Amino acid sequence: MHPAFAVTRHRPWPVPDRPWIWRQTWHDLLFLHWPIDASALRSLVPPPLEINEFAGTAWIAVTPFWISGATLRAWPDIPGASKFPELNVRTYVTLDDRPGVWFLSLDAGSRWAVWAARRLYHLPYVYARMRSHRTGDEVTYQSERPAGPRFAGRYAPAGPVQHSLPGTIEHFLTERYCLYARSPSGRLYRGEIHHVPWPLQTARAVVEQNDLLAAHGLMITDPPVLMHYAFRLDVVIWPLTRVALGAAAPRFGAAPTR
Repeated sequence: MHPAFAVTRHRPWPVPDRPWIWRQTWHDLLFLHWPIDASALRSLVPPPLEINEFAGTAWIAVTPFWISGATLRAWPDIPGASKFPELNVRTYVTLDDRPGVWFLSLDAGSRWAVWAARRLYHLPYVYARMRSHRTGDEVTYQSERPAGPRFAGRYAPAGPVQHSLPGTIEHFLTERYCLYARSPSGRLYRGEIHHVPWPLQTARAVVEQNDLLAAHGLMITDPPVLMHYAFRLDVVIWPLTRVALGAAAPRFGAAPTR
């Protein structure tokens, strides 16, 4: 059994009854979160998706981490392709009572991963020159697109591992078991994922440069309000399924998502 299935009772809906196809492990993940008015995100999120709010506000996150073991279920790791840094900008949405994640952008240090995710999952991946290095418990992280925004910072855990409780903001921000994505034709899809509950720790971080939010027209210059760290998480991913929106549902303009 894959280690992602060590616990399943925490899920808000049952594990899908069809086979999962991708596996990967996330390492040294940092959640940097800012509150943001939902109206600032509306043009960046397809209209069928409800932008979730907690404590009267929507939330935006920048999440640097690195991935290992990224490959198809029955395949061995692919040298030079299964291990790479990744950096996401994400917010939180719901459709059909299934809370999930909407990615504004995903930078990756693997051209293969960018190609596969854009083609198979319609996610807005972009190749970037990236580096993640750990010294003791501190991670130094750098990302720069060939022609675009840059992120640079240092971070480390700053507290014991805790699992978030329902009703807390930590649970709201992290315990989500699907992503939403949009095809170039404007069709909306849901991608199911599974993992054990997030092993969160409070974090300390020094962000030296972060151009990612401004790249989406989000002028946030304050330090992040919440910072959390996770050392490792094993994840499995199912194929996308198209979301039935009904004949009268609006279509969002074409863009590289899924």
